[in-house]
Amino acid sequence: MFERRWLTNNGPLVQEFEARVRTLVGTRHCVAFCNATVGLEVLGRAARLTGEVIVPAFTFVASAHAFEWLGLTPVFCDVLEATHTIDPDQVEALISPRTSAIVATHVWGQPCAIEPLQAIAKKHNLRLFFDAAHAFACSSGGKNVGGFGDAEVFSFHATKFVNCFEGGAVVTNDDELARDLRLMRNFGFAGTDNVVSRGTNAKMPEVCAAMGLTCLDSLNDIIECNRRNYRAYHALLGALPGVSVFQYDVREQNNYQYVIARVGPDAPLTRDELARVLEAENVLVRRYFFPGVHRIAPYSGRDTVPHLPVTERLCAEVMALPNGTAVSEADVQRVGEIVRTAFAHAPAVRQKLANG
Repeated sequence: MFERRWLTNNGPLVQEFEARVRTLVGTRHCVAFCNATVGLEVLGRAARLTGEVIVPAFTFVASAHAFEWLGLTPVFCDVLEATHTIDPDQVEALISPRTSAIVATHVWGQPCAIEPLQAIAKKHNLRLFFDAAHAFACSSGGKNVGGFGDAEVFSFHATKFVNCFEGGAVVTNDDELARDLRLMRNFGFAGTDNVVSRGTNAKMPEVCAAMGLTCLDSLNDIIECNRRNYRAYHALLGALPGVSVFQYDVREQNNYQYVIARVGPDAPLTRDELARVLEAENVLVRRYFFPGVHRIAPYSGRDTVPHLPVTERLCAEVMALPNGTAVSEADVQRVGEIVRTAFAHAPAVRQKLANG
């Protein structure tokens, strides 16, 4: 990179990164972006969406923000209890004359109910996009995530198991859409001094592509580390009262990046109490996707807040545990021991938390 003195503007490392991602997921096109949120925004613009976009409320805020930023209206949908992904029946009930797209999230790398969503989109002549930020190197029905719907968007943020420091990509088999995405990420330039459309500066720089290529070189090792930690967590926590660990479909490819514990009403401590205990022991956990996108400030002020019972339960009970190559088997054992000890002394723990 430094020898070439080519630091950005669709350099050779970005092109190599796009080619490798394209090959891995099995699509005709991969268009790299500076991050996945901007990728979603440019995708919405390139697809010429209007009016309303149906999105799950149980997702990261970017899934809604990207379209709100474009002047569209996110319409929030509930999710399925078993998979935590958008409920196709609820999607169809929310379709109105103003709906232009369905944007579904593959949560924890667990693919959505793809075939029902495709049938709904076709029936109502809607665009279907997937926020696949969690789902790189995952599969559905033996087919790699990336080739479903009209396009899918990956995140290569620093928290993802394949990361570019910051980065994202849109993958698609739609030639026209890919062409427009490439134009729009580079100010609308179709060549030197030839601006043919509106655009923005959404390019991935070479240094980010270099980091991504390094991660791709270690892809299998990273997945194996994640799998090892996931299995250890499952063995340690799965038998505890009121706790379940999200289970991946072993028939499919999974990246095992997210270890999700659900702390139900029968557990000795609530999810929030357990999170405070772990954080006091310097264990970083996240209450995904608390409190639900429909309840965050930009959206909760609307005339009506939708009633989404499954989303509400998940937001109150779900917790992501540390995983990745920086987490050792000994670290997992320590987390398990903290949880077991806290549960065994739950009344005293609750009193201590109440006293601050």
